[in-house]
Amino acid sequence: MMNDVDIRDAFFDRLYEAGSKDPNIMVISADMDAFSLRKFAEDFPQQYLNVGVSEQNMINIAAGLALSGKTVFCYSIASFATLRCYEQIKVNLCSMNLPVIIIGAGAGFSFGYDGPTHHGIQDVSSMRLLPEMSIVELSSNDVAKKAVDYAIEANAPCYIKLDKGPFPDWSDVETNFSKGYRLLRPLSDINLVSNGYMIREALKVADDLIKSGYSLGVIDLFRFKPFPEEFLEEILKSSKKIISIEEGCKTGGLGTALSEIIAQTDVTCQLGVIGSPDKQFIEYGEREWFHEVYNLSGSGLRDQIVKFSG
Repeated sequence: MMNDVDIRDAFFDRLYEAGSKDPNIMVISADMDAFSLRKFAEDFPQQYLNVGVSEQNMINIAAGLALSGKTVFCYSIASFATLRCYEQIKVNLCSMNLPVIIIGAGAGFSFGYDGPTHHGIQDVSSMRLLPEMSIVELSSNDVAKKAVDYAIEANAPCYIKLDKGPFPDWSDVETNFSKGYRLLRPLSDINLVSNGYMIREALKVADDLIKSGYSLGVIDLFRFKPFPEEFLEEILKSSKKIISIEEGCKTGGLGTALSEIIAQTDVTCQLGVIGSPDKQFIEYGEREWFHEVYNLSGSGLRDQIVKFSG
């Protein structure tokens, strides 16, 4: 069910709790804000630093703090927090396997009116290339809270894709980060795999098609990397067809990860990939507009699923 809590607040409220108990937890912001983050900055000024619009420097500072025994959360817009400082992440964080968590705000087209510089659709594809980097996509407020604990306990580089606005709370569904995924609809011969914002779109279409006589399972793959070991046996080997649904670029993303596993194992299921096309998005507009134009919601998503389902 949807609630009135912004997913950013769900995340930073939990980070506030963790920071209040552990003075070695620090937050560095690249001039980014969130209502609940202000409370962290006010109450724990020695654990908070705003470096301004300076993402490369943010990563360098985080590396130094991590080497000094701190667990550091770096917060910026998704495209800037990853692509702008990619070399610093690779060399200064990953090569030493430092406990720095990068929080990428503005997933997908959520900052649509800010234009091509702010579209967060290539971040996951890029972060996948770094061997030491784990990746989490937040699909609900309960996962957002648990992601904080997961990242701290991992004690290693982690990328968390953070959205904005009200998100559902599925606390009644078992969520185990060591497993990395959860079933939101029972498995069937045809299963939809998604995460982040797009899981709600997948559920809408699946529930609509189920009413029309289709049989579809829905899996929320919230811990995208390292790829869950159980996923191969429980999901891929029991499916006739898998359809990945992602807001990000299909090149290198969720669909690519699934295709690599299917191609390199004895899995025989067919794979359909739905996501943003491999192009530069120069357009401006609401997230819903982008989804409508590029068939990522409603009838466009439904038609693609029906076509692949046969």
